[in-house]
Amino acid sequence: MAAAEGSADGAPLFAGLADVSISGDIPVEGEITVPVGSRSPDEDYSTLDEPVKDTIMRDLKAVGKKFVHVMYPKKSSALLRDWDLWGPLVLCVSLALMLQGGSADSKDDGGPQFAEVFVIIWFGAVVITLNSKLLGGTISFFQSLCVLGYCIMPLTVAMLVCRLVLLAGSGTISFIIRLIVVVAMFGWSTLASTAFLADSQPPNRKGLVVYPIFLFYFVISWMILTFTPQ
Repeated sequence: MAAAEGSADGAPLFAGLADVSISGDIPVEGEITVPVGSRSPDEDYSTLDEPVKDTIMRDLKAVGKKFVHVMYPKKSSALLRDWDLWGPLVLCVSLALMLQGGSADSKDDGGPQFAEVFVIIWFGAVVITLNSKLLGGTISFFQSLCVLGYCIMPLTVAMLVCRLVLLAGSGTISFIIRLIVVVAMFGWSTLASTAFLADSQPPNRKGLVVYPIFLFYFVISWMILTFTPQ
């Protein structure tokens, strides 16, 4: 209302600004800079700029560390923090290659048996993961696949030992040795997987999660134990 009255009287609205002068020594142009804290080398580091050799070696070291955690299982989130599927893929392919060439495919080249092992492992891992999620598990889909895949490592070692034992013969002693090795590695795989996955499940539903894991590794163990070369 005061401004309106001032204009109605004929006086300029900002009459007082006419007497304000800016000295020539005061700069009226410049840059506004915001001080920021010093960035750490890790924040400036990008894996997109590193050499391919360094990337491969870093990934191999990460896979090797996960193998060590499986061989010495304990309650840890090491397999859950930095999950990957490279290790499970290598183990699955290795196990399928060692299982092919059995007596079941005496007329074929082992292709269907390779596909059978491959599908059983990945389909079984997916079913167990979905079961875990439906029961209220707190880990992601790929984290569960990573744990289940890496925990096949003891059974892969058992398959390698069984192949070496079968080179010496397929008698009763050979079967007993293979049975002991497979049972021990079966227990190792089951305990290792449950050690990593137990804390991610509701306390009253852990049994419903462990039972499918038990069946999953039991089927793989049975395939290894009943394997006989041509």
